[in-house]
Amino acid sequence: MTKQLQVEINVENCFLDSSIAKDLLVNQQVNSNFIAIETWEAWFACWIASLQEYLPPALGYELSLRLTDDAEIQVLNAQYRQQNKPTDVLAFAALETNFPLPSEMRSRLPLYLGDIVISVDTAARQANQQNHSLKIELAWLAAHGLLHLLGWDHPDDDSLNQMLNEQTHLLDKVNLVVM
Repeated sequence: MTKQLQVEINVENCFLDSSIAKDLLVNQQVNSNFIAIETWEAWFACWIASLQEYLPPALGYELSLRLTDDAEIQVLNAQYRQQNKPTDVLAFAALETNFPLPSEMRSRLPLYLGDIVISVDTAARQANQQNHSLKIELAWLAAHGLLHLLGWDHPDDDSLNQMLNEQTHLLDKVNLVVM
């Protein structure tokens, strides 16, 4: 019997409290695209299982996902990337820091991968531009953020294409099709 991979996701949906979200809810644009926490958990568990070759061995894995608006992500983007403008997704990788855990703790605790922050405002605009649903755009950005947490980057066209191909593969794994 194979032991199932333990993946813990902390989802904070701060966007639903914003005035923009309330306007979208009135127009029914967010309701049909709302993603349940259980869906996020299933997606990330599937993605992490398929990306095992890029992960250090661990009892399990943990990450945080924060859904927010353009105003908050602009503050974070200015603070951490010195770009005072909104962006679609930010990833703060915990594996980039060299902070060793004692082996006893590693054998009992999940490995913390980091934090992903997505602007639902920007995601909604991009979904509209790409002519697909907000759900697909949010999944696309979450997969992109996860790859960044695992050390992927896109400083040139070749690495960007590899990353985009992997994102498409991850969305296929959870039965989402990107046009």
